[in-house]
Amino acid sequence: MTTFGVLQIALYLVALVLLVKPLGAFMADVYESKRTFLDPVLRPVERVIYRACGVSPDQEMAWKTYAVALLVFNFLGLGVVYAIQRVQGFLPFNPAGQGAVAPDGAWNVAVSFATNTNWQNYGGETTLSYLAQMLALTVQNFVSAATGMAILVAIVRGFTRTPSPAQRRREGVGVGNFWIDLTRSTLYILLPLSIALALVLVSQGVVQTFNPYVTANLVQATKDANGNAVAQQVIAVGPAASQIAIKQLGTNGGGFFNANSAHPFENPTPFSDFLEMLSILLIPAALCYTFGKMIGDTRQGWAILAAMLIIFVVFLAVAVWAESSANPALTKLGVDQIASETQGGGNMEGKEVRFGIANSALWATATTSASNGSVNAMHDSFMPLGGLVALVMMHLGEVVFGGVGSGLYGMFAFVIVAVFVAGLMVGRTPEYLGKKIEVYEMKMAALVILIMPLVVLFFTALAVVLDAGKASILNPGAHGFSEILYAFSSMGNNNGSAFAGLSVNTPFYNVLGGIAMLVARYWLAIPMLAIAGSLARKKQVPVSTGTLPTHTPLFIGWLVAIILIVGALNFFPALSLGPIVEQLLLVK
Repeated sequence: MTTFGVLQIALYLVALVLLVKPLGAFMADVYESKRTFLDPVLRPVERVIYRACGVSPDQEMAWKTYAVALLVFNFLGLGVVYAIQRVQGFLPFNPAGQGAVAPDGAWNVAVSFATNTNWQNYGGETTLSYLAQMLALTVQNFVSAATGMAILVAIVRGFTRTPSPAQRRREGVGVGNFWIDLTRSTLYILLPLSIALALVLVSQGVVQTFNPYVTANLVQATKDANGNAVAQQVIAVGPAASQIAIKQLGTNGGGFFNANSAHPFENPTPFSDFLEMLSILLIPAALCYTFGKMIGDTRQGWAILAAMLIIFVVFLAVAVWAESSANPALTKLGVDQIASETQGGGNMEGKEVRFGIANSALWATATTSASNGSVNAMHDSFMPLGGLVALVMMHLGEVVFGGVGSGLYGMFAFVIVAVFVAGLMVGRTPEYLGKKIEVYEMKMAALVILIMPLVVLFFTALAVVLDAGKASILNPGAHGFSEILYAFSSMGNNNGSAFAGLSVNTPFYNVLGGIAMLVARYWLAIPMLAIAGSLARKKQVPVSTGTLPTHTPLFIGWLVAIILIVGALNFFPALSLGPIVEQLLLVK
């Protein structure tokens, strides 16, 4: 990799870390209902929303009530997205005349956007109307992201609650109000950031229009698949910038166009590329500081962020090295792969020349670590070890930054395991933030950690043994297996990215993928809310000489080790059958 590439990555990481504290502090103030600079404008709007919906800002919910409200809201949204797709042909803002989406495809898209996955089994410009993209998908981009943030805040309150003895005897110790958390996440955080980013993206050339598709005359006529002469090209446009902003900030990832952020109308310049990449990790990273500020000890937030950054930087280095290295198969053929003024060097297949290898590898690592799923290069064309990095970042449980809210509360499951195992090693009752970690918390944390591998590996196994799954493989051998493993790793982690070498818009993948996305979202969120409810009922335990410090370099290293060990135990055999053996075959 060139020195310029190193500087680009360094600038990215520095900018990210510098923004963590101001944004994290602001979000903490929002969730603690403290006054912010947006209050004069947004507080009246917030009150109108509560009054219209019959929500009492002072009413607390126990974790079960919180979970029910969450599920009802999300499943109603899922139904609305499905219905809009099925009747979009009769609705306005449809200049391309898009018809109804097939039932299995509509199901997959509806589940995908309701669960913050944004797995795309369709081409946006050839499948969905402007109204469907705005009213169905963009709205879900906001509320699905806000849902993850609301769950996180409820869990953080579980650590901070200090109930009285009478309250501890009850099951209903409050962890907040879902409707309040959802509204404040959307109104004060996601919406202002998205408006600001959308305006900057428009200045860079990202399209934002309700005009119909543009027809352009070709300088030189070509022929279509049937051999007929083609002298014109239809150029898709639409209200893209508003969707692109929230797709990145909310770790959603679903593109307005099929090529996603490799499309010049979504990501036209190196500056837009930098901003969109920064947006992917911005809120997940800042929420670490929000967590520390809400519990009254910012060292805890910085410790978790440090663990995330260590894992991220190590695997980013592997991805950059893999893509910067010459392809052994091409080397054998005598192909010049040295970086020069006329070529980027390394593996440029599937990458945009305006971004290059460093930014392509950085985006791939960021999008798969952050549960975002957007792409500015085609992961299917990465070197086997480059594809391995993208897979590993998902296989670690999407806790290295992860989705907004969901990444950090997933990390809490690993923190609980790390604290519990450390407590067993020294013979003391495990504690975290003054709350005892006991059998119930461990059971729930084990569910969170183990459900995802079970879903991913089970559905991958089904796909490679059933004809319906194998029929979609476009590449034979180890790479074909990697494509299937990647597809279910992406859906089973609510990521949304794809190797793109697998034909997934089939009833088999649409139905199973929808189930995988539902399980990955809610069968992890509910156990974490259960942990929040359990911790909220517990009294604070004073710090003693036997308390394990959870903000030190030692604990950070221990947490990183737990995450890597669990990921390796779950997925190393599957990775050995895919990208690892593919790399060995490439160099033999």
